Parts: sequence; structure tokens; C-alpha cells
Amino acid sequence: MTTPETALVHVVDDDAGMLESTQWLLESVGLRVRGYADGRQFLNTVDPAAGGCVILDVRMPGLGGLNVQEEMDKRGLTLPVIFVSGHADVPIVVRAFKSGAFDFIEKPFNEQLLLDSVQQALEQQREPVAQQRTSGAGQADTEARLASLTPRERDVFLPLAQGYTSREIAEQLDVSVKTIDLYRARVMKRLGAERLPDVTGLAIAAGLLDPLALRPPSSD
Repeated sequence: MTTPETALVHVVDDDAGMLESTQWLLESVGLRVRGYADGRQFLNTVDPAAGGCVILDVRMPGLGGLNVQEEMDKRGLTLPVIFVSGHADVPIVVRAFKSGAFDFIEKPFNEQLLLDSVQQALEQQREPVAQQRTSGAGQADTEARLASLTPRERDVFLPLAQGYTSREIAEQLDVSVKTIDLYRARVMKRLGAERLPDVTGLAIAAGLLDPLALRPPSSD
């Protein structure tokens, strides 16, 4: 996918090795990248008028990623924020998404997962906000929201819509429950769903789920 010449991926990470490897990965697919060793350096350098997105480490000395996100909001910086963290937990993920994060990826991350997320964030910059945020706009809107899911998110979406618990989905996909909880938060954010019944409703509207064949309600 081509990106406008003005689009720039900002990578903010105090781990020099991780910063360098992330820059190399993004540049290897033709993206323009600028790295920063801390959040303050990023905030003092970033051009508010430039397009692009930000990859933010959550835990950094001085200004942590969530603090940088808050400062961006105060300054009116609307670049999509992709958080990465080796210490992710559900409350942090929820806080990040409530503050408008585009995505949250746990370290060590799958390279393709990060690339997919960056490309989607850049694409969001090029599309009208109204088109991105509109809800209840019929079949086309439902299909657009489902199309925004990455392959791994789709793996979680359908069993989640069917009523499976995080533990059951984790067993199906052979990953940890913590990982599923993180993906679950991302899926709901991506779909604009506030409650699990909203996820089920989207699956039914898209013809992916038979409303007469739902599982009995269960809790995690």
C-alpha cells in the first residue's frame, strides 16, 4: 500500500535495540520513519500538520506512553496512536482505548501484526473521519468495520460473537487468556462495540452468525 509523501511513522521507545529494529522493519516496507528515545523528544519535535501515526511504548522513563497520549490530546495532535508494551494488562489497554488509541500490541510482537496495524492507521488518516466513525449506517458500514479487523482479530471475533468465554477462545487458538483479553479489547474498539451483544449483533448483520444458534450466555 502506498502512503502520501507527508505520512511519517513516529516510533517512541527508550529501548535502543527495540527502537532500531522497529525502524528497520517499517523502512523495509517503504515507510518513512523517525525514531525518538523518549516521549518529551517526540512532543518537542513532531509537526502537528504532518500526517502519519505514532508507535508508543507504554513504559518509559519520564513521560510514559499514556502520558504522551494525554499530552497529544491537549495539544490537538490527532495522529493515530499504536501502543506497544511488554507489560500489558487489561486495565492499561482499556485506558488506552478509552483515550482514543488506534491499537495496542503486546511485546514481543508479530512483525506482520505491527505492519498491518500501521497501514490501517495510515489509511484512517486518508479517509474522512465521519466515514470511519459512523455507526448504524447499514450493511456497507458493517462490512467496512469487519474489514478493518486483522486476520488474528477475526479469529477472536467470531467465537466472541458466538458467546465463547476468553478462556474457551484461548484454548481454541492455543494462546494465553491474557492474550485473548487484549485481542478482545482491540476487536471491540475496532468495531465500535461497547458491549458483547453489540459484537454478536454485527456478526448477525453480516450474515456470519445464525441468531437461532447462539450459545447460552456465559461469563468469564
